[in-house]
Amino acid sequence: MRGERDEGPALGDDIRQQTTSRGGLSHDLNPCASSASSASIDTMATLTIRRLDDNTKARLRVRAAHHGRSMEEEAREILRSALSVPPRSGENLAESIRELFAPLGGVELELPPREPIRRPPAFK
Repeated sequence: MRGERDEGPALGDDIRQQTTSRGGLSHDLNPCASSASSASIDTMATLTIRRLDDNTKARLRVRAAHHGRSMEEEAREILRSALSVPPRSGENLAESIRELFAPLGGVELELPPREPIRRPPAFK
């Protein structure tokens, strides 16, 4: 029977009892509980992508099937590979474009001669 045996607090009651609310935010008073929950959050983040068009989703599905992975694992792999490249910072965009097209050779354009400045119109 229920009243005969004291089973103790329900799962999670001990953490809720050690939590106090200050200004609407909950603060954990048990550092072990906090670090355990933070550790699981740090290692297993969740990302939701909304408004993904059907064409992109279909291409992801085909790519995942081609690699023998689930769509979720394929998306993780795409993110990993895209973010493994070190960020380009401090580069000069014009110089990067010039280096990209330098092997193709340049084009010399003839510039038209400059003419004198026109007189401004007279509004009367």
